[in-house]
Amino acid sequence: MSYKVLVIEDEPTLARLLSYNLTQEGYATTVIDHGAEGLQTALQRSFDLIILDIMLPGLNGFEILNRLRQNGVKTPVIILTARNAEEEVVQGLKHGADDYITKPFGVAELLARVSAVLRRTQQEDNLPIESTDKVISAGDLSIYPEKYEVILNGDTVPLRPKEFEVLLYLVQRPGMVITRDDLMNVVWGFDYIGGQRTVDVHVSSLRKKLELGQQSVQIESIRGVGYKLVMPKKLVTPKV
Repeated sequence: MSYKVLVIEDEPTLARLLSYNLTQEGYATTVIDHGAEGLQTALQRSFDLIILDIMLPGLNGFEILNRLRQNGVKTPVIILTARNAEEEVVQGLKHGADDYITKPFGVAELLARVSAVLRRTQQEDNLPIESTDKVISAGDLSIYPEKYEVILNGDTVPLRPKEFEVLLYLVQRPGMVITRDDLMNVVWGFDYIGGQRTVDVHVSSLRKKLELGQQSVQIESIRGVGYKLVMPKKLVTPKV
């Protein structure tokens, strides 16, 4: 199977480097050098992966990522960021990016990250669909594992898939201290190359989305270790 990769990058030398190495690796690669055109291509055609630069003419990478997710495009996205640009990484992950590569980067790192993201996506797509409608109750939250759905006080909480998986892992282990490495390995996989900052960004976003519940669960930071989920009053009780 030849994976289809869309590269949205306006710097000619880098675009050629990406295209050449991805093609050599067997990927069917499309290169677009303008933000608006890249967005239209991503909306109109089907791709297995998008490699997206942040600084682009027309529309920047954050705007493209935002519009893709708003339009229901779930194609995994790897963003390209400048060295020491932590804020770009944080914004990209918050907007729904799946991974990031810091420029300048080596070909080996590029191919490893592309392979890892595609492998994780394929594994998630191949998960069996169950017909059961299990629900986990945690304070004001009703969590539906099979549907990746969270209800808070009757309203659906719009969680990204990785946010949901972080919440589910924590809520199934109330009171236990979960290290960042544990969350990284369980949610992103052992082959994920990104740093622990990815976990922190997703937990921070989770907290903001859950804080409206009067009896919502609390995610406490354990300095230097990881996180712990604290229940408001009662323990998690699975129901069928």
